[in-house]
Amino acid sequence: IKVAVPNDTTNEARALTLLEKNGFFKLKADAGLTATKNDIEENPLNVTVDEVEAAQVPNVLQDEDYAVINSNYAISAGLNPMTDALAMEDGSSAYVNILVCKDGNQEEPKIKALAAALQSQKVKDFMDETYKGSVVSVVENPTDGYDSTVDYDALNGQNVSCAPHCEVLEVCKEILAAKGITLDIQEYDDYVIPNQIVEDGQVDTNYFQHQPYLDNFNAEKGTHLVSVAGIHVEPMGVYGGKQDSLAPIEG
Repeated sequence: IKVAVPNDTTNEARALTLLEKNGFFKLKADAGLTATKNDIEENPLNVTVDEVEAAQVPNVLQDEDYAVINSNYAISAGLNPMTDALAMEDGSSAYVNILVCKDGNQEEPKIKALAAALQSQKVKDFMDETYKGSVVSVVENPTDGYDSTVDYDALNGQNVSCAPHCEVLEVCKEILAAKGITLDIQEYDDYVIPNQIVEDGQVDTNYFQHQPYLDNFNAEKGTHLVSVAGIHVEPMGVYGGKQDSLAPIEG
């Protein structure tokens, strides 16, 4: 059985974890978030893993039994993650995108208000309609957009800031505006500044990264940033090439 996976560290480990979860093989217990095909410990099905540049994986699908593809690349290759994937990452993935603030600020009412807006049914519906499977809400019990423990009257007239810009935050902007709170969305096009400005207090929160990236950033830069809430995943899926189901794996 031949399987293509992305060849960069983060995506390969992620792909192998998804394959392991679906019974392709077993990885070493300590393989973790940097696993490569050399970390496969038990391989009774004699699975061969081909490492391919992430964007190219859809192009080799026809030559492989299966391939693990990031949803954004699957969609641009004409695949529909919601209907074509034989298996998908879910909310238990380590790669859920999170709302982040500086440690100590997790209970700030305005940050809780933004978290509740991100965890709303309105945001979930927006993701489903707009991204068609490339961005999937992991919120199990979506809110009406508001947190019952927050005194919204006291927040009326306040600002809460978040970086970088994304379409989902525009939905939150409306939810918060209904309570007189202004969501100040700041534009950045890199993945370093949004963490630095939350660390130094210029901005309240950011929303662009997953926990492994945040953990690594804190370790490297000495920052004190924490997750407030998990919001969505940009899921990887297992797609069939020569195989049209997981029956050969399930046996």
